[in-house]
Amino acid sequence: MIMTIEEKMALIRQVGQEIITEEDLKKLLESGETLIAYDGFEPSGQIHIAQGLLRAINVNKMTKAGIKFKMLVGDWHAMANNKMAGDLEKIKIVGEYFVEVWRASGMNLDQVEFVWASEMVKNPDYWKLVIQIGRTNVLNRFIRTAEMMGREESLDTLTGANIIYSCMQVADIFMLGARVTQLGLDQRKVNMLAREVGPQLGYWKPVVVSHHMLQGLGKPPESKDTKTRAIELKMSKSSPDSAIFMTDTTPEITRKLDKAWCPEGVIEENPVLEYCRYILFESFAEIVIDRPEKFGGKVSYKTYADLEKDFADKKLHPQDLKKAAAGYLDQLLQPVRTHFETDPRAKELLEKVRSFPVTR
Repeated sequence: MIMTIEEKMALIRQVGQEIITEEDLKKLLESGETLIAYDGFEPSGQIHIAQGLLRAINVNKMTKAGIKFKMLVGDWHAMANNKMAGDLEKIKIVGEYFVEVWRASGMNLDQVEFVWASEMVKNPDYWKLVIQIGRTNVLNRFIRTAEMMGREESLDTLTGANIIYSCMQVADIFMLGARVTQLGLDQRKVNMLAREVGPQLGYWKPVVVSHHMLQGLGKPPESKDTKTRAIELKMSKSSPDSAIFMTDTTPEITRKLDKAWCPEGVIEENPVLEYCRYILFESFAEIVIDRPEKFGGKVSYKTYADLEKDFADKKLHPQDLKKAAAGYLDQLLQPVRTHFETDPRAKELLEKVRSFPVTR
């Protein structure tokens, strides 16, 4: 079925918590050219559901809107950011594991291409562009993009490799031919830098479609600083109990959800409700919560808004919600677990990744 421009816009709006700018995006869609969007990941340990399930949901929406997607496996970026202690061979193994997870996660791969940074860096034009980008601004401008790596903006902690990283990430956009950057909100500053320098260097001003950052299962931080809160709220693999990983077992999922921060009637920054909104209602037409009759009996929801309202009104108890969420997440992760249990290559990769030290 051929989609109208407005239908495509509506679909992409479901992905983008922020779009810069909708006017630019509409012009791109109206141009009729083949559009490429990209996201990049540092291989740095096991993939959690924000990188797996949510990423698959968003990519599928982008490709349904007629946009080709390129997934950049940033092995060199991970080395620059000291992941796996900078061991490129280990990083590449983790990158191969990433690809296997995405293959098994329900991502529509017909319009998705995996691109390795280690292949891109073989092109001398790539490094020429990195240097050209580095010449466009003073050092402080690049330092301000450092939070994309989950680091504080401090000269005491940043390395020269971190600054090169910023220039590389901007270069990636243009080398990949990406008219659209479709990354998380934590990457906003570097994407805005790309919009600034692209026209200066004879390229384009990419449209920035920033998706919501799925939060971890723990209690929200008390810090009132917006930047610090954003980093601390985000699901992190360095805190295993705050994240649900793509190969977690049924008992692990149940245990983590049972411990999750989910106060009765509290909507704001509630991770269990987040998973319902951004993953479960995107994957299932109806969410059924089975309760004993003395607690109201079975109840079903066809929209997240209805579920949220009942929770806010304290008609839905946190433990009942957690139990149902665990069951539905378990269903979504079963195909991934099966793939890593039955495919010899995938199984070997997972065993190696699990043996590596956990990094941020």
